[in-house]
Amino acid sequence: MILAVKYVPAMYATVWALVPPVVAIVLALITKEVYSSLFVGIVIGGLFYGNAFQPGFSAERSVLHIFEDGLVGVLSDSDNVGILIFLVVLGVMVSMMNKAGGSAAFGEWASEHIKTRIGAQLSAIILGVLIFIDDYFNCLTVGSVMRPVTDKHQVSRAKLAYLIDATAAPVCIIAPISSWAAAVTGFVKGEDGFSIFIKAIPYNYYALFTIIAMMTLVVLQVDFGPMAKHEANAKKGDLFTTGDRPYAEAKQDVIKGKGKVIDLVFPILILIISCIIGMIYTGGFFDGTGFVDAFAGSDASIGLMLGSFFALIITICFYSIRRVLSFTDCCNSIPEGFKAMVPAILILTFAWTLKTMTESLGAKEFVAGLVGGVSGPLLGLFPAIIFLVGAFLAFATGTSWGTFGILIPIVVNIFSGTNHTMMIISISACMAGAVCGDHCSPISDTTIMASAGAQCNHMNHVSTQLPYAVLVAGISCLTYIIAGFVRNPVVPFIIGVLILIGTFVGIKYIIKYITRTDKANEQAE
Repeated sequence: MILAVKYVPAMYATVWALVPPVVAIVLALITKEVYSSLFVGIVIGGLFYGNAFQPGFSAERSVLHIFEDGLVGVLSDSDNVGILIFLVVLGVMVSMMNKAGGSAAFGEWASEHIKTRIGAQLSAIILGVLIFIDDYFNCLTVGSVMRPVTDKHQVSRAKLAYLIDATAAPVCIIAPISSWAAAVTGFVKGEDGFSIFIKAIPYNYYALFTIIAMMTLVVLQVDFGPMAKHEANAKKGDLFTTGDRPYAEAKQDVIKGKGKVIDLVFPILILIISCIIGMIYTGGFFDGTGFVDAFAGSDASIGLMLGSFFALIITICFYSIRRVLSFTDCCNSIPEGFKAMVPAILILTFAWTLKTMTESLGAKEFVAGLVGGVSGPLLGLFPAIIFLVGAFLAFATGTSWGTFGILIPIVVNIFSGTNHTMMIISISACMAGAVCGDHCSPISDTTIMASAGAQCNHMNHVSTQLPYAVLVAGISCLTYIIAGFVRNPVVPFIIGVLILIGTFVGIKYIIKYITRTDKANEQAE
């Protein structure tokens, strides 16, 4: 019997495997054109797969890999399709809530109870923390609920996108009952995965510091980098700063009914309940599996798809019974909701395809080989090293879960049965690094979802968020260096928080000093 030999490109598991995503990210940051940048990265990945610049280059193999394995492959994947359906259903429900007047009614209610810009931003943070089940669900729900409120208080769309993104993955990764906890638990083979996840929470410095940083920025009313310009313009009435507004059409829903706050609150609650039920259903809860185990074994993509579908049906019935929307108006929301999500769907499809190109070139194997060789005197620095490697890998590939899958088994193999504490710290560093890279990356699906939830230009969100995320990442890396030697979560955490808050206070006074100096110079002239 003749066995088929699996094709392996010449650049497999070399540093060249990281070139396509790096090129796409650099181009996106420079040109602010995310679609074309992603496609260039995809093409480069396809050329490398066909052994471009090598003997035996096959243009046919490159083209087929880009389209068959790439674009068609990701759109044929059941998990990806589930996420796309979930996106569309969320878009439809948002359109229905707007038409029914629920969003407008909530905006009026919020204007009576939320009086300040700080209050509007803190409300978005609190809602984001409460919706800890799944990051996709978090991004779109918080965006649809809080967007009218933050708009009213002249909070820029870029700032809203940052608040959404910073309460998505960072919150999910420290929530024991979430799709992220389930993913991490599944990667810890041969150990009590859920117990390790719980023990790793105090060491997850990037997630904890991100939440603290976000609240500190809002309370101190300090912004720096590109975000400062967006916020200054928002206070003058320009919520976008740039002319490119890909979600502008989503705001043109005509209110058909005389909605009340319940017309927004009820669909959101039903959506939350339905998605929880959908997730535990996929984990076997109704077949006798325990609640926690059902979450750990859930399929978030299928669960969210099923949950959102049933929530949509219930919402249509609810609006029809209340006579705030007719059945025809509800049906008309379907193409409108789909249209609102087209930018997010297109970016996600390209990002998934680029991820396929990167995986086919052996990026995981290349990084695993680098990390697996760390030993000896560097062992105390291992948590910081694993944090940086995880952040870079997630940034380059746009996937935190894929980063978990590569690095966590390596950590378990190194420390299992020899140093349990270092294993906990290193696993937490891996999770923190993955979330950090995911948070920063323009090709990350969570970053894309946050842009969609805030209806913000995607590259505006990336460029304004990056300075905040990098600052928190730097402080987190320092705390992991300390944690690798003191082996205690409290001391590094206290040091990190003091540095973080001190940095923001210092930035605020520097900005005040510069502003005062500029005014004095103007008066002198």
